Amino acid sequence: MRSGIRLYLVLALGTLLVAAFAPLFFAMAGLTHATMTTAREATARALGRAIAGHVLEARATRTDAEILPLLDAQVGEAGVAAIGVYDLDGVLGPRGGEKSALPMLPGRVRVGAEQLLPVATPRGPALLVVVPALDDRADATGAVAALLRTDPSSVGSSRLVGLFALYTGLVALALLVFAYFAMTRLVVQPIDQLVTAARRVSDGARRLDVPQAGAREILELGESLGDMMGRMRADEDALLAKIAEVQRYAADLERAQGSLVRSEKLASVGRLAAGLAHEIGNPISAILGFQELLILGGLEPGEQRDFLERMKRETERIHRVLRDLLDFARPAAKPGDGGREPPGSVREALDDVVALCTPQRGFREVALETEVPGDLPLVVLSHERLVQLLLNLMLNAVDAVPDRGAKIAVRAIPCDGRVRIVIEDNGPGIAPSVRAKLFEPFVTTKEVGKGTGLGLAVCRGLVEAAGGTIAAEAAPDGGARFVLEVPVAPSGEGG
Repeated sequence: MRSGIRLYLVLALGTLLVAAFAPLFFAMAGLTHATMTTAREATARALGRAIAGHVLEARATRTDAEILPLLDAQVGEAGVAAIGVYDLDGVLGPRGGEKSALPMLPGRVRVGAEQLLPVATPRGPALLVVVPALDDRADATGAVAALLRTDPSSVGSSRLVGLFALYTGLVALALLVFAYFAMTRLVVQPIDQLVTAARRVSDGARRLDVPQAGAREILELGESLGDMMGRMRADEDALLAKIAEVQRYAADLERAQGSLVRSEKLASVGRLAAGLAHEIGNPISAILGFQELLILGGLEPGEQRDFLERMKRETERIHRVLRDLLDFARPAAKPGDGGREPPGSVREALDDVVALCTPQRGFREVALETEVPGDLPLVVLSHERLVQLLLNLMLNAVDAVPDRGAKIAVRAIPCDGRVRIVIEDNGPGIAPSVRAKLFEPFVTTKEVGKGTGLGLAVCRGLVEAAGGTIAAEAAPDGGARFVLEVPVAPSGEGG
């Protein structure tokens, strides 16, 4: 989970204050240390000169044994740890002080110049002040050295640094708290209000409540978001209106397509009916002749029965042809009437088409070859759609083949989740100039009055609506070949 802006704000402000106050603290601590060091050195020099003057004055009138009590009396005052007296050659003579500090006195010093030397003692750092004598008497002392403790605890510099550190920390904390609350009120709270308002909009609210307080940039951001929401609502309303309009157009187009399919189906019925007129006329003429003979009478009972049986067979033949024609002409169920159209079988549809076409006189001289496996999977097109497709293509093929030696072949195979249907004929074929636009409405190669030019357009519409394809090619023997690929129905449909 990502951290909030408040945590980032505290970290940024804390880092800024540390970057601002840390150098100041270290500079102040360094300056204090340097000042204290200088002050300690000056104090040590002054104290060493005072002790040296007092000792040198007493040395002029006292012996070494008498000088020792004076040296011990000076120890302990103002941090004096040890005092040593050196002769003119710089060799250590009488000395006094703390036992732990006496070994820190050097055995020999350089006489003639004042010296200030740092010394490390068991109790901490110290300064050795060497003050030379100023007279040239024979019995004069060469120099006096005083060992002065200068540890920080003896001068109080650490307390000053600690107080400054405390003050710096309190000021930094106060600035951090003030900046945090100020930034929270001016930046964080308006941003939280914008986030809350945006969540309400994502939950379905139609209006963005922008904050009324905060920094100018935040207020401008809220106003910009409010304007953007207004434009988005306007665009959404316009889009919904466009969607409704497109839906109306789609419904109108669907109705127009259904009407076109119905019209082409009726046209196919008319073509079938025209072809069946002669076939039905012959059985009717035979029935009428048998009826005349029966009316005239004078027939033997066996002859009468034979005539009646022949009349019955001819009547059943007419009934069967008309029933197939009416079944094809009956309107197909719409998808909205009972849900989705049931899948269809290519083999069953082809059997029905053959039953419709074989009574036609034009199919008597045609060698019809079918190669359709019985175990083909069902396709997404319904039975009625398949019958209309195959019948239209076969009627076009029979119109194109020659009177003698005509041949029409229909094959179907499964292919990569689809069923591939191929219808070939040995007619003159399709000119390349016409083939490119053959499936467009009102394009036909037939004579005027013998075709509407909508059959192949309807076929393409039915196939493409189901997600398939249809194409016209040149057959190997010079005729026409139509290739359809129809998707296989999902498993579980159609029983």
